[in-house]
Amino acid sequence: MQVFTSLVLLAFVGYGAAWYMGAVTGNFSLLLLLATVVTGTYWVAERLLFLPRRRQAAAELEAVAEQRRQALVAQGITKVDTDVTKSRDLVLAQPWWLDWTAGLFPVILMVFLLRSFLFEPFKIPSGSMVPTLLVGDLILVNKYHYGVRLPVVGTKLTDGEPVQRGDVMVFKYPPQPNLDYIKRVVGLPGDEVAYLNKRLSINGKPVPVQPLQEFFDSSAMRYAKQFEEGLGAKPHRLIIEPDRPAFIPGAEQFPFSGGCAYSVEGVVCKVPVGHYFVMGDNRDNSLDSRFWGFVPDNNIVGKAFMVWMNFSDLKRIGWFN
Repeated sequence: MQVFTSLVLLAFVGYGAAWYMGAVTGNFSLLLLLATVVTGTYWVAERLLFLPRRRQAAAELEAVAEQRRQALVAQGITKVDTDVTKSRDLVLAQPWWLDWTAGLFPVILMVFLLRSFLFEPFKIPSGSMVPTLLVGDLILVNKYHYGVRLPVVGTKLTDGEPVQRGDVMVFKYPPQPNLDYIKRVVGLPGDEVAYLNKRLSINGKPVPVQPLQEFFDSSAMRYAKQFEEGLGAKPHRLIIEPDRPAFIPGAEQFPFSGGCAYSVEGVVCKVPVGHYFVMGDNRDNSLDSRFWGFVPDNNIVGKAFMVWMNFSDLKRIGWFN
């Protein structure tokens, strides 16, 4: 078992190293599931097989020591060192290969359950959601808000709350599902979303906006026009660069792209059933549904709701809209 366990642990380490170096495309959810299954198997084997064997060996050791003590007493030798405590503890101790598998199972199981069904942490890598979320923000995502899903496969087990316009949502990037993206939900199934001349309309009604003080984007070292948009139950901030053209360059062919009409003014899309139209709050610096299409319901990861840490700015900690 030592050799086999060594190979298993080396496989995990090798996969992690290859992922870190970019040699393979990693899937942390799958890796965590496999780690839970493997350590859980060792944990069960420890309880049902390995621990009983060690206890039996310890009992046999104590029995041999007692027989020796009685034999010596029968010969009139009363001062006998028959303390086998250290030897018994050595026999009962978990070997290293069980300590690194069965011993880690409770922790790995807790992380797996929390991350899969309750909350998952993410780090914001880009400025597409500025000013709501900044580069370096560490956020929490509610995994059960939209319904509980099976890890890895994403099959929905419960319905949960419906997705609302204005929600900040984490999802599997449709062109490359191994990547997680975060954007704001703009259009629901059946909506007609128009983004023309940098003004958003839903089903023919312009979404109200109010100008705010200019926003200084420290990651880009520049000021940008900032607005408050009344999309959904709570308003949120966004930034726009008026000098950038409204035309959307580089739009791809994607499922249901026939429901979108592009022009020099922007784009108009009819959101298909079971899909969502998402956009970044940094409207002119966001790769979103305008470019690669709609987010299927099966791709939803959860609802982002809180910045729990930003090591560069502790004032960032808190809830956001």
